[in-house]
Amino acid sequence: MKVLLNPKYTILESFINSIPQIFQDEGKEIYGGRNLIKVFSYNGLEINVKRYAIPNVFNRFIYSFIRKPKGLRAYTYPKTLLDKGFETPEPIAYIENRKAGLIEYSYFISIQSPYKFRFYQFGDANAEEYKDIIVAFAHYTARLHEAGILHKDYSPGNILFDKIDGEYRFSLVDINRMRFGKVDLETGCANFARLWGQIPFFEILASEYAKARNADEAYCRKQIMYYRKRFWKRYAKRHQVGFKLEL
Repeated sequence: MKVLLNPKYTILESFINSIPQIFQDEGKEIYGGRNLIKVFSYNGLEINVKRYAIPNVFNRFIYSFIRKPKGLRAYTYPKTLLDKGFETPEPIAYIENRKAGLIEYSYFISIQSPYKFRFYQFGDANAEEYKDIIVAFAHYTARLHEAGILHKDYSPGNILFDKIDGEYRFSLVDINRMRFGKVDLETGCANFARLWGQIPFFEILASEYAKARNADEAYCRKQIMYYRKRFWKRYAKRHQVGFKLEL
């Protein structure tokens, strides 16, 4: 078993080492699926543990010898965000199990975010009622992109937020798919495609994002709407489902 432990949390070493043995039967499940997420309380800390499923045969080889595993990227990427002043749950540890040299279950352990809300609530919402949040988020995303950070799964479940001392604060999770480097305007506009919301939501978003990046508002609106429409049409076709989004 390979364990990488944040030096700040050496006091948790015995607990971290026990995770593969206790994960199945203990902790509170907060997300069930191929990758399972649980929250554990230990020494007064709320600890988030994400267990990555054993990859298929092809990906087991890829993640064992060619690419960094998802959990390892999730453990190493937060430093870049935190160093640049963007919030993400502080990493505690990474655990990797292998058999015959091939990766099996792996775990990413972090501090559980205290933020109460995710971006799901904007799907059918009246954009004007949430305008202050949308404006704050557009400017936040512009700063993120100007800092050379692109979250490649910028979807509602991966954006946490709350209002603290009158100011909206944002935190990113599930950051194993990131790109660091220059984010041009078109790429930045395309980054909003996975979000939920009706046209007025995206109109406000486009206007404020353009202002924050000193760009043309009409261009940003056109690009955001184009990539939004393309993403959701492909999603519906791939999953053979309908959706309510106004396109």
